[in-house]
Amino acid sequence: MAAQFGRRLRRGATSGAVVAAAVAALAASQAPGVIPPPSDSAGGDRPVGAGDATSPPDGSATGDSPYYTDLPPLNTPNKPGTSIDLPIVTGPAEAGIPASVLAAYKRAEQSIRSSDPACHLPWQLLAGIGKVESGQARGGRVDANGTTLSPILGPKLNGVGFANISDTDNGAFDGDTTHDRAVGPMQFIPSTWATWGQDANGDGRKDPNNIYDAAQAAGLYLCANNRDLAVKADLDRAILSYNRSTEYLRTVLSWFEYYKRGTHQVPDGAGVLPVDRSDVPGPGVSPQPTPTPPTTPSPSPSPAKPTPSPSEPTTPPSTTPPVVTPSPVAKVVRIKDAGTGTLTGTAGQAFAPRPAVEALDAAGKPVAGLSVRFEIVGATDAHFGGVAKSVRVVTGSTGRAVAPPVRAGEQTGTFTVRATVVGRNLAPVAFTATVTERQADKLVREDDKELTTTAGGRFADRVMVKATLGGAAASSVGLTATLITSADDPQTNTKGPYFKDAEGKPLRTLSVKTDANGLLTLPDIYADDQAGTFLLRLTAPGGGTVTIELKVTAPAPEPTPEPTPTSSSTGSPEATPTP
Repeated sequence: MAAQFGRRLRRGATSGAVVAAAVAALAASQAPGVIPPPSDSAGGDRPVGAGDATSPPDGSATGDSPYYTDLPPLNTPNKPGTSIDLPIVTGPAEAGIPASVLAAYKRAEQSIRSSDPACHLPWQLLAGIGKVESGQARGGRVDANGTTLSPILGPKLNGVGFANISDTDNGAFDGDTTHDRAVGPMQFIPSTWATWGQDANGDGRKDPNNIYDAAQAAGLYLCANNRDLAVKADLDRAILSYNRSTEYLRTVLSWFEYYKRGTHQVPDGAGVLPVDRSDVPGPGVSPQPTPTPPTTPSPSPSPAKPTPSPSEPTTPPSTTPPVVTPSPVAKVVRIKDAGTGTLTGTAGQAFAPRPAVEALDAAGKPVAGLSVRFEIVGATDAHFGGVAKSVRVVTGSTGRAVAPPVRAGEQTGTFTVRATVVGRNLAPVAFTATVTERQADKLVREDDKELTTTAGGRFADRVMVKATLGGAAASSVGLTATLITSADDPQTNTKGPYFKDAEGKPLRTLSVKTDANGLLTLPDIYADDQAGTFLLRLTAPGGGTVTIELKVTAPAPEPTPEPTPTSSSTGSPEATPTP
């Protein structure tokens, strides 16, 4: 099992039996089964939804575009389960996933775990598909927001060697107004993206070239049709809905099993680039998809090396990770904030800015190749991506090191993100982060029933309210329900309707919270002996408010009893006839 599996899967060149054996070997090598993730309340940056609830019956997410066929090595990655303190480069190079890409996969898993827990989506499945579709966004060549440095486009789907899909987006995503092309690190065709596209990083755009948006969309797509990915049959169907090829299924499953046995973080741009593609029938390096329209590949005994685009390396991708040569650490004199900005986020969501520092030498020039440790300190449940409280990132050629996105927990207040240079006694850089409570800018009753009861009674209908923020459901928002004196003078009323506390005593101010769908049903409301029209007001952080009328009528008067007739004392009783 320690030997490297050197073969590459090629269409028409490698039999399905070889691939099946590889997957079986991986599964037998202490690979854990698909375990449902632990339940928590972590959601996406925005409530998720994907329009249609089902996958296209006669299509696939990628339009069955070409994919990379490299298989993972059969040796076990070192240090499995190193999610608490992610090292930079340990274990086999193939097990390393670029920092932003890894964070996007884990964020998508958490978000969908909250919205669709029955799907049991593992982030390692997204990693397997991302590896096969784009080599983890070309080895993690993304900017600070997770957008690829140049668009990743597949070949024209013009029916020559591929499916024939006419243009559906007027070139908006793929730049082609004649035919569609698969787009981005997860290779969605425009028509599929139009239905499943997401804005997972909260920048107001649904961008298929953004790894956070694309990973979220891929997770939702895989979970369609009420699939439970802990069930093997559903898992297979989900992968085949992405690309209808049994070889594709086996290749993705091999990476899925490999990543489940352990991965580690590598710097963005330092991931291993794949070599072989399904549309290249013979040995050789296949061209990376580029923003410019590619020519239709034509097999030949000795395929020529592809001409790189201006944004691509001038040499073919290496099968080993690039080596960053550290600058002499003696040159480093300080690190400074690289323009991070204010770290403020809402509970359960990710902070928009990412902590970033710059390493400088005595002349003020950037120092590359330094390992910078970002650590979350203080009383908080915030974390990097999954559950990590600290990560290490290597400075690039500009001397910058950018931490993965920080996700706020449910605990409000402030904490610190501290950056230090590993192995050097330099002054740290501290970023103060503030977590604010969840908000809703609008509260609306779910029905318009008149709420009435008689004095001393209980209201038969309960109050139901929906909270939204920017038009989307606002989950887990704390609301305050108060019986008030009037709309103009909203003081707490001391008479009229009331709630009951745990001991059954009257309570006229109540703290409540919306559910995962932004809905709230108040407990029973009772009336005292006061008749009239009373007001109930609900308020939310963020400005949402709604005022509801409660009508209490006086009880109906009891009828006056009629006098009962009595017999006369002077009258003689009538004789009772004898039969």
